[in-house]
Amino acid sequence: MSETATESIQKNAATAQPAPTHPKQELTRQQKAAAVIISLGTEKASQLYQYMEPEDVEQITLEVAKLGYVDAATTEDILNEYYQMCMTNKAVTEGGLEYARAVLERAFGSQTASMLLDKVTKSLKNREFSFLNKADEKSLYAALQHERPQTIALVLSYVEPEKSATVIDELDPERQVKVVESIANMESASPAAVKIIEAEMEKRFSSIMTTNNVKVGGVDYVADVMNNLDRASEKSIFDRLSTHNADLADEIRKRMFVFEDIVTMDDRSVQRFVRDCDPKDLVLALKGANTEVANKIFANVSTRMAQSIRDDLEVTVNVRIRDVEAAQQRIVGVIRDLEEKNELIILKGGKDDIIA
Repeated sequence: MSETATESIQKNAATAQPAPTHPKQELTRQQKAAAVIISLGTEKASQLYQYMEPEDVEQITLEVAKLGYVDAATTEDILNEYYQMCMTNKAVTEGGLEYARAVLERAFGSQTASMLLDKVTKSLKNREFSFLNKADEKSLYAALQHERPQTIALVLSYVEPEKSATVIDELDPERQVKVVESIANMESASPAAVKIIEAEMEKRFSSIMTTNNVKVGGVDYVADVMNNLDRASEKSIFDRLSTHNADLADEIRKRMFVFEDIVTMDDRSVQRFVRDCDPKDLVLALKGANTEVANKIFANVSTRMAQSIRDDLEVTVNVRIRDVEAAQQRIVGVIRDLEEKNELIILKGGKDDIIA
């Protein structure tokens, strides 16, 4: 976005009239975009529309029409978030990811900088390789089935995890393992490497153009892919991968379910794992947990236990982050052990059907 538009965002945020006091609104990504468009005003919004795809204009216009009232505090938060994203995009475009990290850490601190860079790198990846997500799974598999595992891994790293999982499902077991391992070990794709893939795939896909190293693949990504595989394929891959590369298999397993995913679990499963957790670990873990996770756990323990945890939280101060993370990881370990024993359920990528 131009400096004029950015200045307008800041000006609108600064001059907005106070609204009646309301709880902070929780808006979707699309609703936030609509709020920014409204704050820009009709003239600047129409200028912005000129740089957007027709389907995006249609969707955001629909969101603008449906949005209704947004309180001043929520609007200010949205505009501040959007301003940070504009700065991040500019820094990445002008100097690359490492330059952007240095600038953002100085401006916002290391934690916010990492969060912003994560959003931008995902956005860059999706924008530069968006044509891959328009191809259906069968077309992707037909185009990739005879390619080398490394080539398949690179291409699938730019595809939504659900589609990647479908393609991997169709590969023979040996190639499945090689592709999963290649994705997990991948960190970034250089323009030169992408151009090689472009030359090999140009008859089957649109041209691939990139000017920045963008994070692709990696263990986190392959964990998302594994979460979307059916359980039989997951077990087969892990059995073979454990023999071939046990450390990598363990690392992927650790990333497949994280502490924050507790909010997706059913109540009975939460009640089950809590029984096996060390109460001290629960207190430490909740010290660094978000509200949703805390509420989920409190809703599934007795009133007496919930009060005991809250009392311990109040007196537990000056806790090291690494101790909190270690406690959360121990709880995740309990959950995964219980899942392997079929004593609780972890929902995987929305593909599991539950019978009450």
